Amino acid sequence: MARNALRICPLCEATCGLTLTVDDSRRRVLTARGDHDDVFSRGFICPKGASLPDLDGDPDRLGQPLVRRRGELVTTGWDEAFDVVADRLGAIIGDHGGSSVGLYLGNPNAHTVAGALYTPLLARALGTHQVFSASTLDQMPKQVALGYLFGNPFAFPVPDLDRTDHLVVIGANPVVSNGSVTTAADFPGKLAALRRRGGRLTVIDPARTRTAKLADTHISPRPGTDAALLFAMVHTLFDENLVAPDLGGTARHVTGVDALRRAADEFAPERVAGYCDVPAADLRALTRAVATASSAAVYGRMGTTTVEFGTVGSWLIDAINILTGNLDVPGGVMFPTAPTAPAPRPPRPGRAFRTGRWRSRVSGHPEVAGELPAVALAEELDTPGPGQLEALITVAGNPVLSAPNGERLARALEGVDFMLSIDPYLNETTRHADVILPPPPPSQSPHFDFVLNNLAVRATARYSPPVFELPAGRPDEAEIVSRIALAVSGVGVHADPALVDDQAITATLSKEVSDPHSPVAGRRVEELADMVCDGPGYERRLDMMLRLGAYGDAFGSRADGLTLDSLRENPHGIDLGPMRPRLPGVLRTESGKIELAAEDLIGDVARLRAAIDRGPDDLVLIGRRNLRSNNSWMHNLGALSGGTNRCTLHVHPDDADRLGLADVAVIRGPGGELSVPVEITTDIRPGVASLPHGWGHDVEGTRLTVAAATPGVNVNRLNDGTVLDPLSGTVVLNGLPVQIVPG
Repeated sequence: MARNALRICPLCEATCGLTLTVDDSRRRVLTARGDHDDVFSRGFICPKGASLPDLDGDPDRLGQPLVRRRGELVTTGWDEAFDVVADRLGAIIGDHGGSSVGLYLGNPNAHTVAGALYTPLLARALGTHQVFSASTLDQMPKQVALGYLFGNPFAFPVPDLDRTDHLVVIGANPVVSNGSVTTAADFPGKLAALRRRGGRLTVIDPARTRTAKLADTHISPRPGTDAALLFAMVHTLFDENLVAPDLGGTARHVTGVDALRRAADEFAPERVAGYCDVPAADLRALTRAVATASSAAVYGRMGTTTVEFGTVGSWLIDAINILTGNLDVPGGVMFPTAPTAPAPRPPRPGRAFRTGRWRSRVSGHPEVAGELPAVALAEELDTPGPGQLEALITVAGNPVLSAPNGERLARALEGVDFMLSIDPYLNETTRHADVILPPPPPSQSPHFDFVLNNLAVRATARYSPPVFELPAGRPDEAEIVSRIALAVSGVGVHADPALVDDQAITATLSKEVSDPHSPVAGRRVEELADMVCDGPGYERRLDMMLRLGAYGDAFGSRADGLTLDSLRENPHGIDLGPMRPRLPGVLRTESGKIELAAEDLIGDVARLRAAIDRGPDDLVLIGRRNLRSNNSWMHNLGALSGGTNRCTLHVHPDDADRLGLADVAVIRGPGGELSVPVEITTDIRPGVASLPHGWGHDVEGTRLTVAAATPGVNVNRLNDGTVLDPLSGTVVLNGLPVQIVPG
């Protein structure tokens, strides 16, 4: 008999609430629809959420571990698979140390309990500096800018969408992506509400995206020129005396305004107009509109981060928000408070943010926020010498497709001594693994947005327990990662995984009771540990974090505070209200202030000036997001394939005529060439071509039936990964110079 079950969608950053129809007898999810009572999404659903039954029941999902025997991956039992991991990794660590093991984390880790709570413990158990992730293919420039501005690379200010009067979107397409580094369900509805209350939407993007089609003003610059455009806005704010008095009340928390003014002197709109291909009058008009709005929020995403000046551009976005008095105020950009964020403490200065605490062995890439650039992974694997990586663990990642120079990485993976993948699919990357440990499908997994709640435009607390119990003998993802951590730390792969959680709970509580500003200061660790709820380790840790959090019950001290029991009693979630001002408490800079003109940021301005003098490239490539595609594994779902979700090259009619393009084109970049179908459209500006990411499912040895039927091409084969944003180590993916000829 069918029943309904509630679930938070784990497929993108919108975190929408779903109502599933499930069949217990067959352990299947039959349908997914929006949960109209969900306190965050109010019934909104997109095609990805509606496809959850297909994802959950995908016949290509692995149900049992795979172990390589005589060159072939074969199905085996869990105990044997764990033993192979323990023996092989143990031998490598014994001979070469934990630093000889690399760890790659894909972006689905931001959507899972295990990714948020357990992969950091695995990295710590390994003791390796060789940590790589999708962050340096995505948002790391934003994190570096935040580190310099606020002293914390994870202190993301997000647009207050429900209260702003002027939203400026630059290099993002949230109507399609559902928002990114801004967790907001029903972005289209929020833009419609903005319009109804008389607000204004400006979109800055070289493509006429679905978001741009809704805009009051669409500005279409050359790709990669965002930093210059933003500097022209900063220049105009000073030049026309548009800087907000007292910076909207934040001036006492800000230092470096005069230094920023001096840096902006050479970026008058009239100077950068030709480089950006945007009239100077339009840049000045935009700046005036932002500065004079009763509230405004400037929001940027991958179009501003995966470019040559990604960190500088990310810095300037928030500089504009600060100078116009729109930081930390309703209707501007604000710092979310997640339900598991620690209870507020008195303001205190931190340590100077810095990168390069260690460097990669081969090319000397600096560490950033504990990671090395993903483009360094292949050379760290295939370059002989002291410190060479001997083993690699990947968790929910497919860097052979998602990173440049994937062919070199694939060859390097063939030569690594041992590779472990924790992944539900046999894909372009995991096909090289010696062991694959598949986590259960979403219906058999818990869900709480530990990461994405820190980016939410409204504070809520929602928990989804597993819909179905795990089959006998099958570990959940938390147990899989815990057992690997126990193995590499010498405790043993068959030790009780609860040891990992017990240790984490004791360590956290010990720190809290010793902090005089903690809500549990001076209490006994044993007393608090006994109060934590019963259940799996991840639930016990979640209960502890909620109780210690900004909205928590402080272990019985606040009667109406959050606990895990309170979330269980409110399955549609608990609404905790809109974002609230958090300055200066959020600041962790050495000065205790917002440092608007950090030395490293100002130092990179000369490189931007030189680029303007050099002039733009003739033809450049940008990416493209599709509503039914988020990561490469989504191409294996029949419900999301076909229609507009195709791997084609968008070019403007003028470029098609100039280059003689018709049905097929050959596109050449620094790393290689591809033959790809052409779509001629006025939705892209002249001088720009667009190709979506995550395709290229045409390699042997995978088990992706639907994706392989329409494989597309891997855009990253065009990119050799040598051009980076130097401050963040992020590879240039947008604004890549290319040549295109008829195919």
